[in-house]
Amino acid sequence: MGSTSFESITAYFPEKLRKLILGIPATLLEDLTEIRLRTAGPVYLVYSDRILYLCISGRLSSVYNESAYIVGASVIRDIVDRLCHFSVHSCTKQLSEGFFVIENGVRVGLSGAYSSSINPILTEFTSLNFRLSRSVDGCAEEIFSSYYDNNIMICGGVNSGKTTILRDICRLCGNLRKTALIDERNEISCLCKGVPQRSIGVMTDVISNISRSEGIVSAIRTLSPEVIVCDEIASVDDSEAIISGIGCGVKFIVTAHGNCFTELMKRKEIIKLKESGLMDIIIFLKGASAPGKIREVVRL
Repeated sequence: MGSTSFESITAYFPEKLRKLILGIPATLLEDLTEIRLRTAGPVYLVYSDRILYLCISGRLSSVYNESAYIVGASVIRDIVDRLCHFSVHSCTKQLSEGFFVIENGVRVGLSGAYSSSINPILTEFTSLNFRLSRSVDGCAEEIFSSYYDNNIMICGGVNSGKTTILRDICRLCGNLRKTALIDERNEISCLCKGVPQRSIGVMTDVISNISRSEGIVSAIRTLSPEVIVCDEIASVDDSEAIISGIGCGVKFIVTAHGNCFTELMKRKEIIKLKESGLMDIIIFLKGASAPGKIREVVRL
């Protein structure tokens, strides 16, 4: 049996911290979303509805006080060295982008001071965020079955479950049709050594670590997809690439940040998509507490 996301995270911790973390009761790991560490600060576990601090004794507390486990700079550096497999010079790409993707789709964000070189990379490290990747197979069934073969934009606020929904839609599409996933920040497929760590469909091709607009153009030119899936539309270039792709006969399923239609229409890239008349439906999600549940559907 393979390791879990939690075990993948603890494998990068030094021994003392790893033992404390592994001592946490399994019941307190079920809804865990992030493990965060900060130099001269605490180790804390983030849930959808609360934050718990790791204590020196190994227990968890809802209050940050003198009993908290305080992270030394050497611990942060040790973990970064492990993430780099003790070869920092071979990980300049990750250190310039500020994140790693490790086994089981865990995404590790880094903060700190960048070098002042032409191609800056992180050289001093102040905090780490291990973000567990969730797959909820079946959570997009309602959206997929109701709006199959439409050009769809899925919207919601921070932590509303957009990426989780999009991952499942990608899986459903990729099991039926030629699908291209434009995974700019490697958040959906969670590629590790070229292997997707999440189920994204047997016919899904992944283009990662490139801008959405460039990825869309590349997919259409080289992969002949029937469907293109991409996360977090954020620029007019993205919108223009989508419009061009739809004109080539490709269906698009995308996400965008926004809690309501009025909020969306403040963004020029979304206005451009709407005015093109090519997007069919905007779906607003209820939130992360109800993955896949639709709050509102706007037909364009």
